[in-house]
Amino acid sequence: MLLPMDAASAREQSLSSHLALVACRDGHGNSHLFNELMRTVYVAWFLQQDGYGSEPVAQFKTAEYAVEAALELAHLSNEWVLTEDALPVFERLLALHDSQLATAPLHKIIDAERRLRQFLAGTARSPVPEADQAGMP
Repeated sequence: MLLPMDAASAREQSLSSHLALVACRDGHGNSHLFNELMRTVYVAWFLQQDGYGSEPVAQFKTAEYAVEAALELAHLSNEWVLTEDALPVFERLLALHDSQLATAPLHKIIDAERRLRQFLAGTARSPVPEADQAGMP
């Protein structure tokens, strides 16, 4: 539990996130794939709060807003796609998460996933504060 996740498991999680991004980028997304992207963003946020990363909070909020916009588009036109301007944000956050999976102790990853489940079971709109309330850049 004090060591990072085993390499095979880290690669499997990373691949799942990156494939979801590719599908959502290319217009082949669906609700499951968008959920996978947001799961990764939120787990990365929780790990960053524990000291594994230093991305600006605005990157996480931009990812949230991009998914909200994509869900609105899907509702209106049944087209599941991320906008081009959102792609670099997701690429950066997925790279952060890859790094976290390689360096964070397994117990921190398990705790971040527990925090995600708690958020999903609650009523909060987002676990990520607005940039001006985050106390972070």
